[in-house]
Amino acid sequence: MKENGSSSTYEYLADDPRFKVMPIMISLIIGAFFAILNETLLNIALTTLMEEFYVSLPTVQWMATGFMLVMGIVIPASALLLQWFTTRQLFLGTMIIFTLGTTICGLAPNFPILLTGRLIQAAGTGLLMPVIFNVFLLIFPPHRRGKILGLVGLVIMFAPAIGPTLSGVIVEYFGWRFLFIFVIPFALFSIAFAFKYLINVSEVTKPKVDVLSLVYSTIGFGSIVYGFSSLGNVETGFLSPKVYLFIIMGVVGVFLFTLRQFKLEDPVMDLRVFKYPMFTHGILMFLIIIMTMFSSEIILPIFMQGPLALSAATAGLLLLPGSILNGMMSPVMGHLFDKWGPRVLMIPASIVLAGTMFMLSRLDANTPPWVIIVGYILIMLSVSAIMMPAETNGLNQLPKRLYPHGTSIMTTLQPVAGAIGVSVFISILNARKNQFLLESPTPEAPATINNAMIAGVELVYFIAFAISIIAVILAFLVYRAEPHVQEMEIQQEEKLT
Repeated sequence: MKENGSSSTYEYLADDPRFKVMPIMISLIIGAFFAILNETLLNIALTTLMEEFYVSLPTVQWMATGFMLVMGIVIPASALLLQWFTTRQLFLGTMIIFTLGTTICGLAPNFPILLTGRLIQAAGTGLLMPVIFNVFLLIFPPHRRGKILGLVGLVIMFAPAIGPTLSGVIVEYFGWRFLFIFVIPFALFSIAFAFKYLINVSEVTKPKVDVLSLVYSTIGFGSIVYGFSSLGNVETGFLSPKVYLFIIMGVVGVFLFTLRQFKLEDPVMDLRVFKYPMFTHGILMFLIIIMTMFSSEIILPIFMQGPLALSAATAGLLLLPGSILNGMMSPVMGHLFDKWGPRVLMIPASIVLAGTMFMLSRLDANTPPWVIIVGYILIMLSVSAIMMPAETNGLNQLPKRLYPHGTSIMTTLQPVAGAIGVSVFISILNARKNQFLLESPTPEAPATINNAMIAGVELVYFIAFAISIIAVILAFLVYRAEPHVQEMEIQQEEKLT
């Protein structure tokens, strides 16, 4: 490992007393916080933007759909970019792209320019998280990564949690443009701080660029995200050609992309990471947690504003304690992971998660608000005890040469799983609700509409409960990954073959 051009005897720079870790962490975390905050900061302002630019709901939703779509397209290329550019170049480049998009949004005179700025923001945001994960994996040894990636988890969870609340205040007192203008100084500070302190910690190998792989990944991941994201905008659901044709095209694209990677000497995304059992285990746990999280973050507000007749502001406040606790506990769970390993955290947390999902499948119109608060707190605490340890344990088992590919795969799956999670659970809820109304003799009565919504929510959470049982089973199969032992075994296998 080289530091500023000089040789270092330390395998990981964090072990070198001459190496200043804190400035790098500050610059990366500030950039990540405001980039991720921007994902949810705009959601509450969509109605305002409809009135400001005279656009319809399906049109304005492109601010969210387009954001996820661009992320789904650019993230798969991050593994390649991490090997073509230095850490410093890539972080500064992504933050400059993000800041440019933010500035365009803040000054946009019309909706097309606003949407263009939003898509540029998404390109910067999508590339940022793989860079941050890769840097921390290279700097910190495996026995310290839990706590460090727990800090990243705090950013990932806390920023989206305060986004809607902060957005409401800014829109009401300053106007929607300040959702972007307030972010610009912090983004510029992150750029300046990184320019001064961030050094390169990765090896630039410049592998061959396979254009066909990039085409397949763009079509595959982009079409899947777009197809599932369009599900909520059509009345016929999965039967709409706009939905199923894009999903089919996406599946075909991902299949061709996968086949292509195994034929390449330098794959864009090295899928051989799935040979490492704890990485595959971590991916499965990650997908389950994303699905169960979205079942709560999307369905609970609908339930509270429907059958419980609470305002949007009240519903948001009821969920805020769970979101804040999730962010605060993420570093703590990371520290416990470093000390005790994954089993001590993941087994009890997955059991609590399954129990909470079953409890929420019994919701009705008489459910007191404190049950929602407690249930959501239990969900988010369970998530913090499962997701970051599962991710860290999985990445720990990979050899260094596969870090860019492991982080790329994990971050690619986040918007894909998010789009699928939202769409599938909303579709299940609507299908059960419509069935209930069709079977009712008084489908237009307010009480019947509420009962139909309750039936849909119960079904969603029962399905989420069934999915969480898989997480319980997987939790009992986890073990602490030993990266060096595994890497030596792989190297021995390669020598023998």
